[in-house]
Amino acid sequence: MRRLFPVTDQTVPAEDRAAEDREWTLDELADAYAYPSAARADGRPWLRANMVSTIDGAAQHDGRSQTISSAADMRIFGTLRGLADAVVVGAETVRLEGYRPARAREAFAARRAAAGQGPAPAIAVVSAGLQLDFSLPLFSEPSVPTILVTGAEAPAARLRAAEKAGVEVVIAGEGPGVDAADAVHALAERGLVRLLTEGGPRLLGQFVAAGVLDEMCLTVSPTLTAGYAQRIAGGPGPAVPERFALVSLLEQDGFLFTRYRRV
Repeated sequence: MRRLFPVTDQTVPAEDRAAEDREWTLDELADAYAYPSAARADGRPWLRANMVSTIDGAAQHDGRSQTISSAADMRIFGTLRGLADAVVVGAETVRLEGYRPARAREAFAARRAAAGQGPAPAIAVVSAGLQLDFSLPLFSEPSVPTILVTGAEAPAARLRAAEKAGVEVVIAGEGPGVDAADAVHALAERGLVRLLTEGGPRLLGQFVAAGVLDEMCLTVSPTLTAGYAQRIAGGPGPAVPERFALVSLLEQDGFLFTRYRRV
């Protein structure tokens, strides 16, 4: 990263901002993106999302987000994972993006240990139909057990397959689908309060509609795709749009790294 500098982030004194035209260290990024202390002190969950969008609103190209990302975007992606207790992701995104277990990273080891966290975040997969291959490394080789979040009426045969594979199952919702608010609270009850969702758009839309999204980290990619790609959040929305305030804005090579918190 040759240029990554704060515009509105108040964690950096104004007199130091002129000198920020340089690559930030991972420690500096981790300080800038630290979770609020309330998420550590009183057990209240804090759900942040991390998504990328083109300047014409596409959340992916050819079905994947990687093609509209960048090295700096992936560096922030890794930092956000390094701070989280759990990464919450939809089953379709797991299939499309080829999800693997989160790995422990030495750069965040001391910070995680001081916060009482394990070496790596858990991956929590949200799924109603459970059409997942439980022999994949995400489920069979995680350093931290993968969690499967589903509804009480999920297909019984698929539930048995998950449990046989050693996957921890969390019920969050009375029907076959998952209740977004229940999912957040069920994870918090397991001590997973620093939550990060990476989508996909349908899952993020459910969190937005349920009013449980606390923070949005959005990378604006300086690309145009046109076409019919999804936006970052889909599905039915809240009755009244929810207002978020800009917390920080970083830039490198035309990519904007925005961070918003619920007002």
